[in-house]
Amino acid sequence: MAVNLTVFEDFVAVKGVRIGITQSAVRYANRDDMVIFELAEGTNVAGVFTRNAFCAAPVQICRTHLQQTSPRYLLINTGNANAGTGKDGFANAERTCQLLADAAGVAVEQILPFSTGVIGEPLNMAAFERGIPAALAALDEANWARAARGIMTTDTLPKGYSKTLTLAGKSVTLTGISKGAGMIKPDMATMLGFIATDAAVEQEILNDWCKRLANSSFNRITIDGDTSTNDSCILMATGQSGLVIGDADSVEAETLFAELKQAFQTLAQAIVRDGEGATKYVTIKVLEAAEQQEALDVAYTVAHSPLVKTAMFASDANWGRILAAVGRAGVKNMDLEKIQIWLDDVRIVENGGRCAGYTEAAGAAVFAQSEFVVTIALGRGDVEETLWTTDLSHEYVTINADYRS
Repeated sequence: MAVNLTVFEDFVAVKGVRIGITQSAVRYANRDDMVIFELAEGTNVAGVFTRNAFCAAPVQICRTHLQQTSPRYLLINTGNANAGTGKDGFANAERTCQLLADAAGVAVEQILPFSTGVIGEPLNMAAFERGIPAALAALDEANWARAARGIMTTDTLPKGYSKTLTLAGKSVTLTGISKGAGMIKPDMATMLGFIATDAAVEQEILNDWCKRLANSSFNRITIDGDTSTNDSCILMATGQSGLVIGDADSVEAETLFAELKQAFQTLAQAIVRDGEGATKYVTIKVLEAAEQQEALDVAYTVAHSPLVKTAMFASDANWGRILAAVGRAGVKNMDLEKIQIWLDDVRIVENGGRCAGYTEAAGAAVFAQSEFVVTIALGRGDVEETLWTTDLSHEYVTINADYRS
């Protein structure tokens, strides 16, 4: 039921990255469910993770390992989140890292583990014992498309992005994949994102870029307002292209950052388009805010409102629900007469009430579209924020009611 999302097929291999995929039966038989990334020596890696207090064991280990050494391998499993599993879960996550480290001949700190799936169930260690050797044996630089499918859970389609450009006379590639469809809300979402470039990016710059890029993409999407336990976004720079980014203010750095921003946003928006049960892809823009936080407060209050989301699903232009959500967003000293609201280019609210020229037919026509923009101008300043969300359908309830069966 993905909204205007197609399968991305034009993957370009990133020099310095090989990927292996296998069917290890972590939870389900006969499906790709274990993915290993092998990174060339000297690859710099940065990450952004969930802020959920119950963050999963692999998230905790990833954070620690990233601070200790240069990672060489990423180990990803689907079907089991290994979250809410206590000390045993942590020990199991450590054990998966040790299994891969032993098999690959690297230090255990050079392994970054990632898990996604059902929360609260013990990890199937036998799956790792058989899956890790099989995935290592399948390592190939051309495996991006299969990896995009291998990290899926309730996703209906794999999500990917690739681009090659020339910078300072060097051919530079950036390629990424993501997964996610439900329990989606910053920080970050039930999502995984893995983006690689063959440029050499200084570690400090890469760390800053990863945070900024995630904040303008994966931290600006929401489907149901639930923050997951396992969110992880990883940015890798292998340095194999010969382009070196050591000055964040250089023309090459600014160009590469802009291209990475496009990759991050495309992968994040693909998650929204594939939201569980989604029939509408909705952009929410807040303009003229006094500060960033109030812009985000207004945007997320509208995006998370069940009444607004169900109206979107029904193609019912019940604009009063949007107005009410803006009013309860917690903005202090809001001047109602300055607020304006549009559905695409149809103005529905001005001067504190219904726009004189608004018609129900015009509003309903916008809500009937599979994609539209809700724009809210607060009349308080010049700060703007944008996020992406979905409607709330019967199918969303069905998917999540049946998730563990």
